Amino acid sequence: MAGWIELINEINACEGCELCRRRTYAVVGEGNPDAELMFIGEGPGEDEDRLARPFVGASGQLLTAMIEAIGLRRRDVYIANIVKCRPPGNRTPSPQEAEACLGFLRRQVQLVRPEIIVLLGATAAKYTIGQDVRIRRDHGTWSRRAGVDMMPTFHPSALLRDESQKADAWRDFLSVKKRLDEVTNGKYGG
Repeated sequence: MAGWIELINEINACEGCELCRRRTYAVVGEGNPDAELMFIGEGPGEDEDRLARPFVGASGQLLTAMIEAIGLRRRDVYIANIVKCRPPGNRTPSPQEAEACLGFLRRQVQLVRPEIIVLLGATAAKYTIGQDVRIRRDHGTWSRRAGVDMMPTFHPSALLRDESQKADAWRDFLSVKKRLDEVTNGKYGG
């Protein structure tokens, strides 16, 4: 637990980029600190900045529904973001802003030790898998990095803007559930 407390304190005190100047709160992440499944998004939005919790606005409600649809509860997983402070107007974080936070994210992954990471959207995928990832092309494709299975899929906010992508996202989540059942021997009802 000491590792978590130290990390949370460092994130809350961070002044590594300009985003810290406008934040209400840094949004560390939340969920099961021993989760087999971790979700990584882009960054906090307005609701997240106000409540200091990831994915609590409209896209968070959709993500929670999708997690529940594959037989899990939000408290079974761990949810984090590339950047811990809200970019103005919910814009995409700059490379410098992302780089300022990536060390924190790496430490979160080391502390959680997930079997599977789902990357929600292009920003999360690019900074985790590689800059050449394209969500429409690569969603649902598994890769393995540092002993962890990773899959990019659509960010819930993209699904709210374009519902035609929901069927693809649902297939991706079914694949996540199948892989989770394989690595946990059906621990979650598989």
